[in-house]
Amino acid sequence: MTDDSVLDELPGDLMIWVLIVSELLVFGAGLAAFLAVRITDPSGFAEAQDALHRTGAGINTVVLVTSGALAAWALRLREGARRGAARLALIAAALLGVVFLWVKGAEYAAKTAHGIGWDTHPFYTFYYLLTGFHAAHVVAGVLVLLLVAWKDAPRNIEAGAAFWHMVDLVWVLLFPVIYLLR
Repeated sequence: MTDDSVLDELPGDLMIWVLIVSELLVFGAGLAAFLAVRITDPSGFAEAQDALHRTGAGINTVVLVTSGALAAWALRLREGARRGAARLALIAAALLGVVFLWVKGAEYAAKTAHGIGWDTHPFYTFYYLLTGFHAAHVVAGVLVLLLVAWKDAPRNIEAGAAFWHMVDLVWVLLFPVIYLLR
């Protein structure tokens, strides 16, 4: 019998998992609140949702999932003693995070140009709150990916990739709930 616990099997450090779980709980609470308020005005939420750019959000989904695959691949490369390739994969993952932010920024600019702000309708309050909070996590994740590309020990890459996968997961939940669910 071994003294290893399940916590010892987690990639990265325990504290990154405390952070990830706490962030998932915050986003989960935000999505639950969004869905609860949506029940009170389904037609208003549907009408507001129709003004969103679903294609851009779909592209952003592909961008983030691809970025997550690159982060995971970077760890495999680093473990296989391909340090330079691992660093390039992490930098590419971070650059895709920047692409995500550019697309999201263009979407925000289009909403603003049409006079749609956070106070236009409760849908947009949640839209800006949830996607803006997620965008802040993308910024943090890009910085983390660049940091672990520089300090590229496998354990660092594990922790950075785990955080980035949390960012991916949150978007994979936000995208259908905010952009598609009727």
